[in-house]
Amino acid sequence: MKFSQQLRQKVDAIWEASFEHPFVKGVADGSLPLECFTYYVKQDSFYLSKFAQAQSIGAAKALDFYTTGQMAHHAKSTFDAEHMLHEGFAKELGISVDGKIENEDPAPTAVAYTNHILAASYKGSLGEVIAAILPCYWLYWEIGEKYKGSTPGVPIYQKWIDTYGDEWFETLVNEQIDRLDAWAEQASEAEKKRMESIFIKSSKYEYMFWEMSYTLEKWPV
Repeated sequence: MKFSQQLRQKVDAIWEASFEHPFVKGVADGSLPLECFTYYVKQDSFYLSKFAQAQSIGAAKALDFYTTGQMAHHAKSTFDAEHMLHEGFAKELGISVDGKIENEDPAPTAVAYTNHILAASYKGSLGEVIAAILPCYWLYWEIGEKYKGSTPGVPIYQKWIDTYGDEWFETLVNEQIDRLDAWAEQASEAEKKRMESIFIKSSKYEYMFWEMSYTLEKWPV
Protein backbone atom coordinates (compact mmCIF):
# COMPACT_ATOMS: atom_id res chain seq x y z
CA MET A 1 0.00 0.00 0.00
CA LYS A 2 1.34 3.43 -0.91
CA PHE A 3 2.18 5.88 1.85
CA SER A 4 -0.61 8.23 0.73
CA GLN A 5 -3.14 5.40 0.94
CA GLN A 6 -2.01 4.61 4.47
CA LEU A 7 -2.48 8.24 5.47
CA ARG A 8 -5.90 8.37 3.81
CA GLN A 9 -7.03 5.39 5.87
CA LYS A 10 -5.81 6.97 9.09
CA VAL A 11 -7.82 10.17 8.52
CA ASP A 12 -10.97 8.54 7.15
CA ALA A 13 -13.13 9.33 10.20
CA ILE A 14 -11.88 12.92 10.27
CA TRP A 15 -12.63 13.45 6.60
CA GLU A 16 -16.05 11.82 6.90
CA ALA A 17 -16.81 14.37 9.62
CA SER A 18 -15.84 17.11 7.16
CA PHE A 19 -18.10 15.66 4.45
CA GLU A 20 -21.02 15.71 6.87
CA HIS A 21 -20.29 19.07 8.48
CA PRO A 22 -23.28 21.44 8.24
CA PHE A 23 -21.12 24.05 6.51
CA VAL A 24 -20.18 21.69 3.69
CA LYS A 25 -23.64 20.14 3.42
CA GLY A 26 -25.17 23.60 3.60
CA VAL A 27 -23.16 24.73 0.59
CA ALA A 28 -24.22 21.61 -1.32
CA ASP A 29 -27.94 21.98 -0.61
CA GLY A 30 -28.04 25.78 -0.51
CA SER A 31 -29.13 26.04 3.13
CA LEU A 32 -25.92 27.61 4.49
CA PRO A 33 -26.52 31.20 5.68
CA LEU A 34 -24.69 33.57 3.36
CA GLU A 35 -23.14 35.22 6.42
CA CYS A 36 -21.22 32.01 7.13
CA PHE A 37 -19.92 31.75 3.58
CA THR A 38 -18.89 35.41 3.61
CA TYR A 39 -16.94 34.78 6.80
CA TYR A 40 -15.35 31.70 5.22
CA VAL A 41 -14.21 33.63 2.14
CA LYS A 42 -12.47 36.25 4.29
CA GLN A 43 -10.75 33.61 6.41
CA ASP A 44 -9.80 31.52 3.39
CA SER A 45 -8.21 34.55 1.74
CA PHE A 46 -5.88 34.85 4.73
CA TYR A 47 -5.28 31.09 4.73
CA LEU A 48 -4.39 30.97 1.02
CA SER A 49 -1.81 33.72 1.40
CA LYS A 50 0.03 31.54 3.94
CA PHE A 51 -0.62 28.37 1.93
CA ALA A 52 1.18 29.92 -1.05
CA GLN A 53 4.11 30.76 1.21
CA ALA A 54 4.34 27.11 2.27
CA GLN A 55 4.27 26.01 -1.38
CA SER A 56 7.10 28.46 -2.08
CA ILE A 57 9.11 27.05 0.82
CA GLY A 58 8.57 23.62 -0.74
CA ALA A 59 9.96 24.93 -4.01
CA ALA A 60 13.11 26.06 -2.21
CA LYS A 61 13.49 22.69 -0.46
CA ALA A 62 13.05 20.57 -3.59
CA LEU A 63 16.03 18.47 -4.60
CA ASP A 64 15.61 18.85 -8.36
CA PHE A 65 14.91 21.73 -10.72
CA TYR A 66 11.66 20.24 -12.08
CA THR A 67 10.11 19.92 -8.62
CA THR A 68 11.19 23.44 -7.73
CA GLY A 69 9.40 24.67 -10.83
CA GLN A 70 6.28 22.65 -10.12
CA MET A 71 6.02 23.77 -6.50
CA ALA A 72 6.48 27.36 -7.62
CA HIS A 73 3.75 26.77 -10.20
CA HIS A 74 1.46 25.55 -7.43
CA ALA A 75 2.13 28.74 -5.46
CA LYS A 76 1.25 30.78 -8.54
CA SER A 77 -1.89 28.65 -9.05
CA THR A 78 -2.96 29.44 -5.47
CA PHE A 79 -2.53 33.14 -6.20
CA ASP A 80 -4.53 32.79 -9.43
CA ALA A 81 -7.28 30.85 -7.64
CA GLU A 82 -7.48 33.60 -5.04
CA HIS A 83 -8.08 36.15 -7.75
CA MET A 84 -10.36 34.12 -9.99
CA LEU A 85 -12.53 32.45 -7.36
CA HIS A 86 -12.33 34.39 -4.12
CA GLU A 87 -12.14 37.84 -5.61
CA GLY A 88 -15.21 37.03 -7.67
CA PHE A 89 -16.99 35.87 -4.53
CA ALA A 90 -15.79 38.93 -2.63
CA LYS A 91 -17.26 41.32 -5.16
CA GLU A 92 -20.60 39.51 -5.06
CA LEU A 93 -20.56 39.46 -1.26
CA GLY A 94 -19.47 43.08 -0.93
CA ILE A 95 -16.24 42.40 0.96
CA SER A 96 -13.74 43.44 -1.71
CA VAL A 97 -11.89 46.73 -1.22
CA ASP A 98 -10.04 47.99 -4.31
CA GLY A 99 -9.97 44.45 -5.66
CA LYS A 100 -8.60 42.97 -2.42
CA ILE A 101 -10.15 41.12 0.49
CA GLU A 102 -9.33 42.86 3.75
CA ASN A 103 -8.97 40.56 6.76
CA GLU A 104 -6.74 42.23 9.33
CA ASP A 105 -7.98 40.09 12.23
CA PRO A 106 -8.11 36.43 11.15
CA ALA A 107 -9.93 33.98 13.40
CA PRO A 108 -8.10 31.82 15.98
CA THR A 109 -8.45 28.64 13.93
CA ALA A 110 -7.20 30.32 10.76
CA VAL A 111 -4.13 31.59 12.62
CA ALA A 112 -3.48 28.24 14.31
CA TYR A 113 -3.85 26.24 11.09
CA THR A 114 -1.56 28.48 9.05
CA ASN A 115 1.01 28.56 11.88
CA HIS A 116 0.99 24.75 11.86
CA ILE A 117 1.56 24.65 8.10
CA LEU A 118 4.32 27.24 8.13
CA ALA A 119 6.09 25.69 11.13
CA ALA A 120 6.07 22.26 9.46
CA SER A 121 7.32 23.83 6.23
CA TYR A 122 10.14 25.88 7.72
CA LYS A 123 11.35 23.10 10.02
CA GLY A 124 10.88 20.08 7.79
CA SER A 125 11.76 18.53 4.45
CA LEU A 126 9.82 18.84 1.21
CA GLY A 127 7.96 15.70 2.25
CA GLU A 128 6.82 17.41 5.43
CA VAL A 129 5.76 20.51 3.48
CA ILE A 130 3.57 18.36 1.24
CA ALA A 131 2.18 16.43 4.22
CA ALA A 132 1.10 19.76 5.73
CA ILE A 133 -0.62 21.15 2.63
CA LEU A 134 -1.95 18.01 0.93
CA PRO A 135 -5.08 17.53 3.09
CA CYS A 136 -6.38 20.87 1.83
CA TYR A 137 -5.95 19.85 -1.81
CA TRP A 138 -7.15 16.29 -1.40
CA LEU A 139 -10.11 16.86 0.93
CA TYR A 140 -11.50 19.66 -1.23
CA TRP A 141 -11.26 17.44 -4.29
CA GLU A 142 -13.12 14.62 -2.52
CA ILE A 143 -15.79 17.11 -1.42
CA GLY A 144 -16.09 18.25 -5.03
CA GLU A 145 -16.48 14.65 -6.14
CA LYS A 146 -18.95 13.77 -3.39
CA TYR A 147 -21.23 16.71 -4.07
CA LYS A 148 -20.78 16.88 -7.83
CA GLY A 149 -24.21 17.23 -9.40
CA SER A 150 -25.61 19.10 -6.40
CA THR A 151 -27.88 22.02 -7.24
CA PRO A 152 -27.79 24.38 -4.25
CA GLY A 153 -29.72 27.09 -6.10
CA VAL A 154 -27.18 29.69 -4.93
CA PRO A 155 -24.80 30.70 -7.76
CA ILE A 156 -21.81 31.26 -5.47
CA TYR A 157 -22.26 27.84 -3.84
CA GLN A 158 -22.65 26.18 -7.24
CA LYS A 159 -19.40 27.71 -8.46
CA TRP A 160 -17.58 26.59 -5.32
CA ILE A 161 -18.71 22.98 -5.78
CA ASP A 162 -17.99 22.97 -9.52
CA THR A 163 -14.48 24.36 -9.02
CA TYR A 164 -13.29 21.63 -6.70
CA GLY A 165 -14.89 18.85 -8.72
CA ASP A 166 -13.18 19.97 -11.92
CA GLU A 167 -10.49 17.99 -13.76
CA TRP A 168 -7.84 20.72 -13.52
CA PHE A 169 -8.05 20.55 -9.73
CA GLU A 170 -7.88 16.75 -9.74
CA THR A 171 -4.64 17.01 -11.73
CA LEU A 172 -3.06 19.25 -9.08
CA VAL A 173 -4.16 16.89 -6.30
CA ASN A 174 -2.80 13.77 -7.97
CA GLU A 175 0.51 15.49 -8.69
CA GLN A 176 1.01 16.25 -5.01
CA ILE A 177 -0.10 12.77 -3.92
CA ASP A 178 2.46 11.25 -6.30
CA ARG A 179 5.12 13.64 -5.00
CA LEU A 180 4.37 12.63 -1.41
CA ASP A 181 4.64 8.92 -2.28
CA ALA A 182 7.90 9.42 -4.15
CA TRP A 183 9.40 11.26 -1.20
CA ALA A 184 8.19 8.65 1.28
CA GLU A 185 9.99 5.89 -0.65
CA GLN A 186 13.36 7.36 0.31
CA ALA A 187 12.40 8.85 3.69
CA SER A 188 13.48 7.38 7.00
CA GLU A 189 10.92 5.84 9.33
CA ALA A 190 11.32 8.82 11.67
CA GLU A 191 10.57 11.27 8.87
CA LYS A 192 7.54 9.28 7.72
CA LYS A 193 6.23 9.38 11.29
CA ARG A 194 6.58 13.17 11.26
CA MET A 195 4.85 13.37 7.89
CA GLU A 196 2.00 11.23 9.21
CA SER A 197 1.56 13.39 12.31
CA ILE A 198 1.59 16.58 10.24
CA PHE A 199 -0.92 15.17 7.75
CA ILE A 200 -3.33 14.10 10.50
CA LYS A 201 -3.10 17.45 12.25
CA SER A 202 -3.80 19.34 9.01
CA SER A 203 -6.84 17.09 8.47
CA LYS A 204 -8.14 18.02 11.92
CA TYR A 205 -7.62 21.69 11.19
CA GLU A 206 -9.59 21.32 7.95
CA TYR A 207 -12.57 20.17 10.01
CA MET A 208 -12.03 23.02 12.45
CA PHE A 209 -11.99 25.49 9.55
CA TRP A 210 -15.56 24.48 8.61
CA GLU A 211 -16.61 24.79 12.26
CA MET A 212 -14.90 28.18 12.53
CA SER A 213 -16.83 29.44 9.50
CA TYR A 214 -20.15 27.93 10.55
CA THR A 215 -19.99 29.43 14.06
CA LEU A 216 -18.41 32.73 12.96
CA GLU A 217 -15.60 32.07 15.42
CA LYS A 218 -14.19 35.09 17.24
CA TRP A 219 -11.35 35.65 19.71
CA PRO A 220 -12.70 35.15 23.25
CA VAL A 221 -11.02 38.29 24.61
